[in-house]
Amino acid sequence: MLPIHTALPDLLAALAASSRALLIAPPGAGKTTQVAPALLDTDWCEGEILLLVPRRLAARAAAERIAEEAGEKVGQRFGYATRLDSKPGSRVTLMTHGVFLARIQADPELAGVSAVLFDEVHERSLDNDLALAFALEAQAGLREDLRLLLMSATLDVAAFRPLLGDAPLIESEGRSHPLELRHVGRNPAARIEAEMASAIRTALADTSASLLAFLPGVREIERTAEALGTLPGDVVLHRLHGQVDPAAQRAALRRPAPGTRKLVLASAIAETSVTVDDVRIVVDSGLARRPRFDVGAGLTRLVTERASRAAVTQRAGRAARQGPGIAIRLWEEAANAALPAHDAPEIAEADLAPLLLASLLWGSRDPTSLPLATPPPAPGLAEARRLLERIGAIDATGGLTDHGRKVAALPLEPRLAHMLILAAKRGFGSTGAAVALLLSERGLGGRGEDMEARLRRFVTDRSPRARTAAKLAANWARRVGASEPITPDRAADALALAFPDRLSRRRDGAGTRWASVGGRGFSLDEASPLASAEWLAVAEVAGAAAGARILAAARIEEGTVRALFADAITPFQEVRYDPARKAVEASEGERLGQLVLKRGQAANPDPEAVALALRDAVAREGLDLLAWGKAASLLRRRAAYARQRDASLPDLSDDALLASLDDWLLPILHGQRRLDRLDPGDLHNALAVRIDYAAMQAIDRIAPPRFTSPAGTSHDIDYDAPAGPTVTVRAQALYGLSNHPMVGTTPLVLSLTSPAGRPIQTTTDLPAFWSGSWADVAKEMRGRYPKHHWPDDPTAAVASLKTKRAQARGGPQKS
Repeated sequence: MLPIHTALPDLLAALAASSRALLIAPPGAGKTTQVAPALLDTDWCEGEILLLVPRRLAARAAAERIAEEAGEKVGQRFGYATRLDSKPGSRVTLMTHGVFLARIQADPELAGVSAVLFDEVHERSLDNDLALAFALEAQAGLREDLRLLLMSATLDVAAFRPLLGDAPLIESEGRSHPLELRHVGRNPAARIEAEMASAIRTALADTSASLLAFLPGVREIERTAEALGTLPGDVVLHRLHGQVDPAAQRAALRRPAPGTRKLVLASAIAETSVTVDDVRIVVDSGLARRPRFDVGAGLTRLVTERASRAAVTQRAGRAARQGPGIAIRLWEEAANAALPAHDAPEIAEADLAPLLLASLLWGSRDPTSLPLATPPPAPGLAEARRLLERIGAIDATGGLTDHGRKVAALPLEPRLAHMLILAAKRGFGSTGAAVALLLSERGLGGRGEDMEARLRRFVTDRSPRARTAAKLAANWARRVGASEPITPDRAADALALAFPDRLSRRRDGAGTRWASVGGRGFSLDEASPLASAEWLAVAEVAGAAAGARILAAARIEEGTVRALFADAITPFQEVRYDPARKAVEASEGERLGQLVLKRGQAANPDPEAVALALRDAVAREGLDLLAWGKAASLLRRRAAYARQRDASLPDLSDDALLASLDDWLLPILHGQRRLDRLDPGDLHNALAVRIDYAAMQAIDRIAPPRFTSPAGTSHDIDYDAPAGPTVTVRAQALYGLSNHPMVGTTPLVLSLTSPAGRPIQTTTDLPAFWSGSWADVAKEMRGRYPKHHWPDDPTAAVASLKTKRAQARGGPQKS
């Protein structure tokens, strides 16, 4: 008798009194195979029982075990339904969550169904959470008699109790087989495959039992198999993951032949809901591979990370399901406390476009209103809405379009369903369906980045798994009205329709760096057969958003890109400022998204765009780019000086002018191509018009532009001089001046020079200079410049720059 049998009376009583219940039963208790048959004899169970399991392998294996124990063949009372393979039962059908979602969307009332059982509900896949939400809503609104049972070995009760109200919780004891945990650690500098191979070889040498090893994915499984080398003669190696065909999966699960033992290298597919017969040893890498959606990049990438405590508990339990076992863990015991308690729910980190589309089809525009254990994050929903709107599945109001309903009706993620519909309209729907299948089902058509090569191999593959998959693809094609033969050379067309933002063009000669329509950069190994292509239709990438590695793609010609996306190709004209030439360069061409298809020099660039480019250069690099000229520079200096004394006057500072470029600079840039050829007079006028008459009068009064000497000479006033407003003037021009000249109320700084322009004196008190040091200066000047007049009393002399002889003749003044 299995441990679950002692809990069945309580469970049956709970479901007789309530329509909802929770069951916690440790690994090996028998909940997957025993609960559903036990419910068939209850008074309320007159119809079908749907048992939802997280993986196809579990659905098929558990259905076969239940049918075998009942002495029946699969497909009689007990059966299974998966996307690739189905043998439904008349009373109990084990199915994956995706199959259940399609069924409940088509029949929300679940007519003829008495109960829905959610096995391993703790795994929290997106489909799992959504299936439970729909079942809860169907029960509440349409089927009060429908029983819902949540089952798990490591149930996070706190996450599910709020959804189920006061539903009873039943707990079952597990098997009493002893389990020894060995924490052996690992060298962090070594590859995990080498460490796993070493631990496996040691365990095989120390024991005579069969062994199950958990690795994060297919790549690590294959590398570990290679690292193991030659195995003992009695050991049969099996691989167990989603890409292995059903016959090989069955062989990995069943008891080995007499005189042999088995070594099963498995992914997380073997964690729950299945029994791997004869296993007494588990070697656990402690790693798991999870999908993570990068909202910013719009890409889902697979991330290898530490498994949760719930997951490693499930894995260890595999060793003690049929007898005493040993679990060997490749980490230190102290590290257990640092492991996350449960796997993060996929809804928090996945692409939410499928969830949003399913919700819309269900009749809910807001998935956050559904009874979900974890609400979908707002950024992920926003990105999902953008994607669905981009493919035409929803309209501007967020409602489903006719195209969206067709997309939702197909059992594919939205991008692939959208592609399939478009491919059918273009005459290659069968090829589109086959490409969608290869992207959905790992391993079909072999491995490698080249999707066209994989499609060619798939078309000729006659293995049972390939034949079953081909029937599924043909069914998808029929649903969109396609029946023509598959043409592998159109694989790239299908990929481009599904992932138009990932269309990429080579950026270097080696074919290692690629630029995409969506603006992301991708990378490719130079040894790849695709590295010589000019264009790639990219389907899958892995790694960081910048430089993510291409995993699946196909060659595509630019002509094909142009034909497929003719409506999305737009002309462009670009102008940019070249700092070296101080001029604008203009180009024009065609663009698809962020990729430039064609570029050449623009013969007649848009004058407005050129002016804006010049303006932006000034905004970016500053006003020093402009050749201001003497008049404009002086006006700015005067305005600054005057504004220090009257804050109401116009502001011509750098900050003020940069903040108002559109007002004063942009109008004079029209028709220009170079900043260094702007007319300084235009710059002066552009500033002058910012100053009204009254303000200009005030500036002229506070900061006059020039000083006129008694000799009649005119001199620019330097308002930037450190000492204050300053003029440089020959001393002779100031003869006769007994008062010091002023700028407003400020003494003008006089920089006095000789006839040769050499400095004599700087003063802000001319009368003191005349009466003081002038005598010594005049004496020296008479020796140096005897032809000029150097009076003892300059206040009584006539200002003149002429020599004494020129004065006598009445010659002209010299400045």
